[in-house]
Amino acid sequence: MKKVKKRPIEFLIYAAGVLLVLASLLILVQLDELWMPIFLLLKAVLIPLLIAIFISYLLYPIVERLHKRGLPRTVSLLLIYVLFFGGIGLAVYKGAPVLIAQLNELSEQIPMLAETYNGALSHVHRHTSHWPDGLHERLDRFIVQSETYAANGAERMILSCKVLLDYALVAALIPFLVFYMVKDMNTMKRAAWYLTPPSFRKRGHAFVKAVDDSLGDYIRGQLLVCSLIGGAAAIVLWLFHIPYPLVLGMLIGATNVIPYFGPIIGAIPAVFIAFTISVKSVIIVLITVAVLQFLESNVLSPIIVGRSLHMHPVVIMLVLLAGGELFGLIGMILAVPSAAIMRVIIVQYIHMRRSVH
Repeated sequence: MKKVKKRPIEFLIYAAGVLLVLASLLILVQLDELWMPIFLLLKAVLIPLLIAIFISYLLYPIVERLHKRGLPRTVSLLLIYVLFFGGIGLAVYKGAPVLIAQLNELSEQIPMLAETYNGALSHVHRHTSHWPDGLHERLDRFIVQSETYAANGAERMILSCKVLLDYALVAALIPFLVFYMVKDMNTMKRAAWYLTPPSFRKRGHAFVKAVDDSLGDYIRGQLLVCSLIGGAAAIVLWLFHIPYPLVLGMLIGATNVIPYFGPIIGAIPAVFIAFTISVKSVIIVLITVAVLQFLESNVLSPIIVGRSLHMHPVVIMLVLLAGGELFGLIGMILAVPSAAIMRVIIVQYIHMRRSVH
């Protein structure tokens, strides 16, 4: 009887706690002038810190692998460090002028591209005017929605580039943070172990290990695959004299991180630009994207990435659609890793419940 009476009281306390948290969050949102300076300060500190943690997470297993093969830890760390940041520095030094030149050229060609697009749109309207009214209206609505989405996406991309430039000085700290994080990784692991309450240590270690097993190989492999696909796309487009090969190659490589839908999203700008040149250019772009997608799906991903996520393709597609609907392109990129972490949480919770019973 005591347990039965106690449950409603516990539920009321829990509900009151949730309402208190929600009310506190609502008050904080209203008082943005109070917390906005603190938020900006935290963002300035946390963004380079999180990027450094992510890069350290990528590089640490490679350093450990070299160390296990007999290379001193300091030498292996310096080797990977120099190769990684040296490669990025060389790519920026050589590629940035070309990229800026192609972006400037592309911005100058926007009026001509817009004129070609409007001509194609008029052509579509003329050839679909005999369709039923409902179907024709849906096509018009789809075109307007696509234009709005593309415009918003371009605006967000420009804003992101401006933000990156604003944080260029802070970003200079990232290589130093990465060096010391990788160097003192074991010390940080021990500190995290001692700071964790003893009752949560075993479960926390199991959770972190499960997330690492699920996501580690996937993220490292996916980044390598995207780099290879982007580089190959840029080279092929350059060989066939398609304009802006570096910009389009980077876009195809970046969107390839999105399973299934990524190659289609990345191919749209390339096809549109090729459409302004000739039908032959469109065919070249479509064949290039199709061949690269075939190689990625059947050769690169099975070898480099493998099946580390242990998620059914239908689940991945549904998660991607949900992420895209909620947060756009960024949501689609983060959807699969987030779903993998949620899967680990659910599995760990089920194991914990079974062990209790």
